[in-house]
Parts: sequence; structure tokens; C-alpha cells
Amino acid sequence: MKIERLELRLLKLPLVHFFETSFGRIYDKHFIIVRADGGGVSGYGECVAERDPYYSAETNDTAWHIIADFIAPRVLGAPFSHPRDVFPALKAIRGHHMAKAAVEMAAWDLYARQQGEPLARVIASGASGAPGGGSRDRIASGVSIGIQDSLDDLAAKVERELAVGYRRIKIKIKPGWDVDAVDMIRRRFGSIPLMVDANAAYTLADADHLAQLDQYDLMMIEQPLDYDDIADHASLQRRLKTPICLDESIHSLADAREAIGLGACRIINIKPGRVGGIGESIRLHDLCAQHGIPVWHGGMLESGIGRAANIHVSTLPNFSLPGDIAGSKRYFDPDLIEPPIEVAADGTIAVPSGPGLGVSIRHERVERATRRYAKFEVGSLKSDVPADFKLQT
Repeated sequence: MKIERLELRLLKLPLVHFFETSFGRIYDKHFIIVRADGGGVSGYGECVAERDPYYSAETNDTAWHIIADFIAPRVLGAPFSHPRDVFPALKAIRGHHMAKAAVEMAAWDLYARQQGEPLARVIASGASGAPGGGSRDRIASGVSIGIQDSLDDLAAKVERELAVGYRRIKIKIKPGWDVDAVDMIRRRFGSIPLMVDANAAYTLADADHLAQLDQYDLMMIEQPLDYDDIADHASLQRRLKTPICLDESIHSLADAREAIGLGACRIINIKPGRVGGIGESIRLHDLCAQHGIPVWHGGMLESGIGRAANIHVSTLPNFSLPGDIAGSKRYFDPDLIEPPIEVAADGTIAVPSGPGLGVSIRHERVERATRRYAKFEVGSLKSDVPADFKLQT
């Protein structure tokens, strides 16, 4: 496999509803789409970096810079026997996992399309600890509900999502919006599968307060403490009955090994953008399976392009908990793909069966949403093009 041409687009899409976490509230999603061409075929990747450096130090601007000036020169024209070789080829670039993952995802899609195979099948072949991986034709879907203006608004959201069929509800929490919100949900909706996500909003000094959540039989508390902390999570886990799930703290296999060894968590959230791509996600999945740590797939408000990739990754066997992979219409209407990703009445989502991502990208929608564009080709300097460019298909 050779990548002969890369194309970058910075897109802006309005969200159907605002989304609020402990970081703040957003009404639009700004993100980069990568297109990789080779052998007459195109593959697509989505960068999960955001406009602001709140979830991660990476942003749209840093990802654009790293891809344009450092990643593109290393991957264009280079021979890769398999897309899992892309991440190691970028070792000289420290960090910037989201930028790397966007290009690597495009490479996986490109390779799978060249092979005429669904991405899930190609992923399964790269997972050493995944007998039967990629054989699922549906995955269980959960939903993430942001912080609302009132408990009544939260209750209405939960009721609506349960009616759709989602198999697990996650709510965002922060100091001042936590115990009362969980208590309300338990009183009104009973023993539904429920978890909370703090996005690093608390400190170890809040341990006694967080311990109040133990009475509500939660599936997990996700990332309660600092994004770069493992040791304090280990201390907190010893004081809680509720399992801690780590998200922002896990950037690599080394982080996961340390967290598992210290007992800092009992569950790990896998996001390919956070750990450097699909190849590293497979390795993390295998490591957790070896240690009996269940994993689930997180979400970053992806469009249908990134969401489709998440579905394929989630077919691996140790993804045993419903992930944050909800239907397209919750976030974007219309989405960038057709048909949109939909949740069935039983709370599952079909795994696309076509080659690669297995979805049809609506190029005219991509073009309308594009705010910045650049292309890179073997043997040529980058070419920046104004936003009113004519789409090349």
C-alpha cells in the first residue's frame, strides 16, 4: 500500500443540540477530515481534536500543522505492507496522537477498500488476542448525555434516549451536578444501566463526596481525576466500590500497564484518536483482555465517517460494554454519510458490510461544511486552496 495523495479539510457542522461537559458547552463541531488516495482508491479518516485544548492538548490547528508539515512527508509514497505499520513510521514525532490517528485511520480504510474487505475483518486479522473478532454484525450502543439546564431537562433527555432503545445511559457530571442528578435518575428510571463521566472535574479531596455515588449501583465513574493522573486514581479506587474507568489518562500501552498494575481502574475506555490510531487500539484491547479488564469504545462527537470506524473497532471481543456510539441524527442532521448510522429498537447498530468503512460519503455535504482545504502529493509541496474550491471526486 502506498499513499500517493493526502487531502485535508477543516469542517464545521452544527450540532442538533448543544453538548455540555465539565469543560463547557458547544453548539458546533469543528474537525479535520483526511482523505488518502492510492492505487485508484480513496480512504478516509477523521481527526477527533477539537477547536479548544480542553479535552486534549491537541487542537484542529495543531493537528493541521503536524499532518501538513511532519506526517505527510513521512507517509506520502512510503511502502506500507499493512496499515498497522503507519503509527511506528511516525515514531520520530512525539505525541500528537490525534493527528497521527486521523491519517492512520485513512490508511486502514484505504487498505481495506483495496482488499475489498470490511474494515472490521481487517482489524480482526491484526488483533492477536481476538479469536472471533470482527465476526459481530451488530454492536451494543450506549448514549452520552451532556449537562443540562435543569434536572427536569435531564429527565426528559433520559426518557427520550431510553425510548429509542439505547442499552446504557451515561451522564456528564461536575461539582454541583452529580449526586442529585444520579439520585433523580435512579428514582425515576430504576435500575437502568447507568454510568457517569466527570472529565477530570474532581480531586482526591473529593473522595468522600464521590463515595456517595456508591449507593446508586453505577456501572462506572469515568475519569474523575486529572487527565494525566494514575496514582491518585489508584488511591481513589481503593476508597470506592464503584469501578473507575480511565479515559484521558490512558495515552499508550505503557499508561495502561501502569494503571492496571496500580489498580487505578477496573475498566478502560478506548478512543483511537487518544492512543494514536486503530493499530494502537488493537494492542490496548489485547492487553486489557489479557488482564481481564473490560473495554468499551468512547466517542468524540464524530461525524458518520469517524463513527463508522468506531463501529468496526468495537467488533473486537473485549469490547464487552456498550460504547458511546449513538445514532447520527442525535448529533448532525444531515450527517456526512448515507445512509445515516441508526440504532435499532433493541439498542444495537449494524456493522457496515461494504469495503473499508462501508459507508457512502456525501461529497457535496463535505464541500459545504469545508472551511479550509489543502492537498499534498508525492514529489510536490503542499497546496492550500481557498474555501470556494471545486471539489475533486
